[in-house]
Amino acid sequence: MRLVHLTSSTFFGGPERQMLGLAQALPADVRTTFASFSEGGRSAGFLDEIRRNGFPTVPLAADFPHALAAVRETTALLRDTQCDALICHGYKAHILGRAAARRAGIPAVAVSRGWTGETRKVKVYEWLDRRHLRFMDHVVCVSDGQAAKVRRWCRVPAARMSVIRNSARLAAFESQDPAARQRLLGFLPSDSGVSQVVLAAGRLSPEKGFGVLVEAAATVCRENPAAGVVLFGEGVLRPELEARVRDHGLANRFVIPGFRTDLDSLIGAADVVVLPSFTEGLPNVALEASAAGVPVVATAVGGTPEAIADGETGFLVPPGQPARIAAKVGELLRDPELRARFGAAGKHRMRTTFTFAAQAAAYLKLLQQLTSPTRGAAMDRGPHSATAPAPRRGYAVGG
Repeated sequence: MRLVHLTSSTFFGGPERQMLGLAQALPADVRTTFASFSEGGRSAGFLDEIRRNGFPTVPLAADFPHALAAVRETTALLRDTQCDALICHGYKAHILGRAAARRAGIPAVAVSRGWTGETRKVKVYEWLDRRHLRFMDHVVCVSDGQAAKVRRWCRVPAARMSVIRNSARLAAFESQDPAARQRLLGFLPSDSGVSQVVLAAGRLSPEKGFGVLVEAAATVCRENPAAGVVLFGEGVLRPELEARVRDHGLANRFVIPGFRTDLDSLIGAADVVVLPSFTEGLPNVALEASAAGVPVVATAVGGTPEAIADGETGFLVPPGQPARIAAKVGELLRDPELRARFGAAGKHRMRTTFTFAAQAAAYLKLLQQLTSPTRGAAMDRGPHSATAPAPRRGYAVGG
């Protein structure tokens, strides 16, 4: 079987790690190619990382607003790679990828991870995505929580929707870097007196709730002179968050170092991980914290309750309530035995429930169903279904 992942990734983050993890876990006879719209050249970092892991990549030249050219180029790629199924990530890949897959006569699968509403422009794109998903051949939701939203908002028939959860990259957390703790503490001023670190990570945008985290941190740091917060990420809210930190007098106790490529080792060095989100699909940070044996305090939104077992691997609280976050973080910081118990339970939960082996098996079963001769004959492919494949164009696929 030959697969193509189509995306518009501008960095190697959580969704990109899921794509790579799936490709690595699939059987050797499943050949995977990754293609990305250029996004003004910003996709290079993602494609470089994929190539370093041994998979062929294609940087697409055509992009919005040249939609027809992008569809033609993607169709040529699908035919040239003799692709059996296209897996699409994000609104642009969903819309343009579906059109290309129709022309190539293969199924297009959308992966629905959630909607952020990050900016007014993004809200428009996500509105289009929600109205387009029903036309995909299949929609994979990363959690039951996201599936409920897709059913409610997108009217996707149950027969064309599945839940295949995000997975924890267990191998990345099998051993702890002995220097990671000092590196993590090193992000805080040397005279801060911090010896316990609360870690958060994600896009600095409204849906992630990091303004609530600043409010909670003010209470945590007031009650615990040894506590400090390190928030990793970049985004539109950085100036606002930095101003809030200063307004609360937390400049030497709450730092925002930006986006990091070594987050895997730093997560395991934290005492507590916090996710104060207002919406989530199935958060990678929660999975990775548990895989690293770190207890999590998170809001009970989207698929997060599927990742964190309340009172067993961490604590769940309602969104938008900094006092509740502060109380649970404080409880964990005061009790090392509780942290150890939650951390061990989190590791066990990841190893038994959120593995890439299970994810790959679920995808393989789905893709075999979608590409079976019976299914293929029944699928409505429109006017392109009866046409012969286009001649091979000698696509330069990087490997």
